[in-house]
Amino acid sequence: MASTDRLRQITDAVREAGRIGVAELAGLTGASEMTIRRDLEVLADQGVLERYRGGARSLLLRGDEPPFALRAQEGLETKRRIAAEVAELIADGESVVLDSGTTCLEVARALEHRRLTVMPLSLHAVNALSAAPRLTLLVPGGRPRPGELALTGPLTAASLAALRFDTAVIGCCGLTATDGLTAYDLDDAAVKRAAIASARRVIAVADAAKLSRTALAFVAPASGLHAVVTDEAAPNDETDALATAGVTVRKV
Repeated sequence: MASTDRLRQITDAVREAGRIGVAELAGLTGASEMTIRRDLEVLADQGVLERYRGGARSLLLRGDEPPFALRAQEGLETKRRIAAEVAELIADGESVVLDSGTTCLEVARALEHRRLTVMPLSLHAVNALSAAPRLTLLVPGGRPRPGELALTGPLTAASLAALRFDTAVIGCCGLTATDGLTAYDLDDAAVKRAAIASARRVIAVADAAKLSRTALAFVAPASGLHAVVTDEAAPNDETDALATAGVTVRKV
């Protein structure tokens, strides 16, 4: 098992159980207890859990999103394929508002050498595009969320309200035809709604795991999206339902 997969499995197991022992985690993952102890140190440093002798207890509630550093390495090749497809949908000369999140960070990297105007809503993406040679970079105001570095608050909303973009690229925590696009964080959901309102076209990016998942904060109905870019593992019943709602679905 790859280390990123094992870290996610440990995170999920600790969050589900509340607290769990090293020996049990070793049996669950097939890794040695020494490896599990190292993994727990990594996750403790990321604020996911708290160590105690012989095990760990979760610091994440059931509805909390795992830390950015952990998510950034998950399904990286899939996120890069999604990003490449999104880049194909965007024409040179467009103005783009780019949401926060790990998949949108890969979209930023895919757009680095394009002739575009881009406003990222994350300091991670701002940094990724800061030296882009042909790109006009707009930086919104706002308060960065710790770890995520996603920009939120009234200054971010005001920046979005003052502009009109050709395309909004929006990440999500959950997306279904019934419940629409959802997020874990209420402030993040408000920024996503403002970004959608500022754009003529909305492209949602979501790996297969996010389809058929619903998070706490409602962002937009599925009918408010023009396109969804996901991967081939996305469930057909959900992608068919999105298509019925008028959304163009692209699987990569």
